[in-house]
Amino acid sequence: MSGVRELSGHPAPVKAVVFDVGRVLFEWDLRYLFAKLIADPAELEWFCTTVVTPEWHFQHDEGVPLSVMVPARKVEYPGHAHLIDAYAARFGESIPGPVPGSIEIVDELAARGVPLFAITNFGAEFWPDFRAREPVFRHFHDVVVSGDEKLAKPDPAIYHLAERRFGVPREAMLFIDDNAANIASAARLGWQVHHFTGGAERLAADLRSRGLIG
Repeated sequence: MSGVRELSGHPAPVKAVVFDVGRVLFEWDLRYLFAKLIADPAELEWFCTTVVTPEWHFQHDEGVPLSVMVPARKVEYPGHAHLIDAYAARFGESIPGPVPGSIEIVDELAARGVPLFAITNFGAEFWPDFRAREPVFRHFHDVVVSGDEKLAKPDPAIYHLAERRFGVPREAMLFIDDNAANIASAARLGWQVHHFTGGAERLAADLRSRGLIG
C-alpha cells in the first residue's frame, strides 16, 4: 500500500503500540452469534447481509444507541424481531475468543515495558461488559472507544483525539489494524502502521524487526 510504512525503513523508534481490537486481538463476526439461531445456511447468509449487517451494526460503533437502532430495524423487518433483539442481548457471542497468537504478543510487549493503547470501533453499550471479561486489557494504559466518542475510524478526528489522550507523538506510535481504510487514514496523518493481514506471526516479525519483542 503506497504511503504505508511498515516492516522496513522505520522512520523513528516506536515508543508505544496501539492496537485495534476486533479481528486483531479478538475474532469477530455476527455469524458466530446467528449461526446458533438460524439453522439454514442460505437464510443465515441472507440475514447477515440484509438485516443485521456489519454496516447496520456500525451505526452503534458511531454512537447511535441501541434504543434507537433496534426498534427501527424491527419495524423494517418485523418477521425477524426476535433475532434483532438477540443482536442487542447476545452481542458478546459474536466475539468467540482471541485471534491466535495476538494476546501472547500483547503479553510480551507489556512484559518488556512497551506502553500499550487501543483505538477500537466498538459500541458504547457493548464495550464495558466485554472489557471487564478480558484480562488482557489490564495491560492497556488507555482505550479510545468509538461509541463513547461518537467518532469512528477511519475519521482522522479519532486519531487526533487518540494522540492527545495517549500523550505520545503520532510518529512514535505504531498503529495495528486489519482494515485497510483505517490503516491508510493513520498513515496519512504520520502514524507508523502495520496492516494486520498475515496474522500474529507476521505482526510478531514486524515487532521483532523494530526491536520491540525478542
